[in-house]
Amino acid sequence: MNSSDKSKNMLRKSVLLLLLMAVPAFAWAQHESKPSKPSAPSHPAASHAPASSTHGGSTGGTHTTPGHTTTPSHTTTPGHTTTPSHTTTPSRTATPSRTATPSRTATPSRTATPSRTATPSRTATPSRTATPSRTATPSRTPPGRSVSLKGGGTASVRPNGSVRSIDRNGMHIQNGLHGGRTVVSERNGARIVTRGHGGYVQRAYVTRGGHAYYSRTFYAGGRYHVGLYRGYGWGGHMYYGYYPGVWYHPGFYGWGFHPWGVPIAWGIGAWGWGGSPWWGFYGGWWNPYPVYAAPYYWLTDYLISQQLQAAYAARADANADAMAADAQASSGGGDAAPAAASGPVALTPEVKEAIAQEVKAQLAAQQAQAGQDAGGQASAAPAPTSDQPPPALDPSQRTFVVDSDVTVVANGQECALTSGDVITRLTDTPDADQTVTASVAATKKGDCASGQTVAVKVDDLQEMYNHFQENITNGMGELAKKQGTGGMPAAPDTGTQAGAVQPPPPDTSVAKTLQDQQQQADQTESQVKQETASGGGQ
Repeated sequence: MNSSDKSKNMLRKSVLLLLLMAVPAFAWAQHESKPSKPSAPSHPAASHAPASSTHGGSTGGTHTTPGHTTTPSHTTTPGHTTTPSHTTTPSRTATPSRTATPSRTATPSRTATPSRTATPSRTATPSRTATPSRTATPSRTPPGRSVSLKGGGTASVRPNGSVRSIDRNGMHIQNGLHGGRTVVSERNGARIVTRGHGGYVQRAYVTRGGHAYYSRTFYAGGRYHVGLYRGYGWGGHMYYGYYPGVWYHPGFYGWGFHPWGVPIAWGIGAWGWGGSPWWGFYGGWWNPYPVYAAPYYWLTDYLISQQLQAAYAARADANADAMAADAQASSGGGDAAPAAASGPVALTPEVKEAIAQEVKAQLAAQQAQAGQDAGGQASAAPAPTSDQPPPALDPSQRTFVVDSDVTVVANGQECALTSGDVITRLTDTPDADQTVTASVAATKKGDCASGQTVAVKVDDLQEMYNHFQENITNGMGELAKKQGTGGMPAAPDTGTQAGAVQPPPPDTSVAKTLQDQQQQADQTESQVKQETASGGGQ
């Protein structure tokens, strides 16, 4: 081989050697220029702790999509942390719109703040469910002191020194907060109740259909009338519910709770109230409907007017007593009574509508009962095998119109309700003192303030129910007289039928019985006032 061939051979080997050395170098250079390879370990190394620091600096080297690594719901799910597709796909790491928005990743309050889930204030605080202030108010006992009387019996004395109640020799005397007195006694099988200048005597009458019925002879203003009442034994206590001795035909009740179709106007002149003292006194508190769309609305105004007339009469009778009671209450040492209604007050349309709906419901109930008692036959209902609650505790019966002055307890203090006020019963089961909880829906000036929660005796509540029923019966009688006149549509049938029990004639000895009880109550109260004035008792 000549020198020329040797030179060419060496040149080929040199070129081949250079090529062999250049290819790895070029490949290594290309490997170093790729950004995705060295960023791979940054994803598993990014923990929760440095997440806030990378966003706090907002530097350009943190394209590790911290939005997925700082949110616990994603990092605790293995499917998101072990899947490399979020970190190896350049399109997600190079797009700053998802990584530069810190609103989802830099706000740890939704995941790290335990106040919404660990704070027990809304779920563990028993104030809304366990607080018994409205349904089991512990302060149902009115303030004052109890006095043991020398001749036997007890008396309850208000903080201002006035006598609230007396129990002696089978007689219970209850003095109202603003005057008025109720006396109840049981003698020779008769229940004697005096209130103001009237009252009644109740006696057992007959038993029909397994129910005991009682007659009441009322006497007031020189006049007698008789009412029937059915006995209800409940919780060891006896209650008496009104029972009409005469029923209208069922069709008339149905007419009473269905719309007339065309509303009718029935002004004050048609009612005959113009110039009446009671209307002038209470006219600002209650206003009749301008028109009547159905008989039960007419009955609602009739019922309210009867209650207000009774309230005005009671106010006149007890005026002197009220002035004396008010003087005592303002003489110092009296209890801080709950806020009473003051200023302009009125019976709201909402409360009046509640009364109207109660009238409507009672008409439907009387229609059904009239069908059962048709023809004067005894009720087919079997004799009760256990105690039966009185109608005043019926869960469907909630709205009550006060029939006479009643003193109730609100927040441990006394306040007064007068005839025509409206309350809503809240609880169905009486406590050991035979009281239930009610809310004051509407009252007149000087009475318990609307919205207060009060404790009411079930006996008083039942009497409100009884008077409500009696006024509906009387109102239906007025409708029967006026239907078809003055623009009022005619009723289909106003005939009557005898009930299962017919009332007896009035007991004309009741006037003397009531008078004797009033005199005995006067003597007892005079003696007790002398005893309690010394401050004795417990």
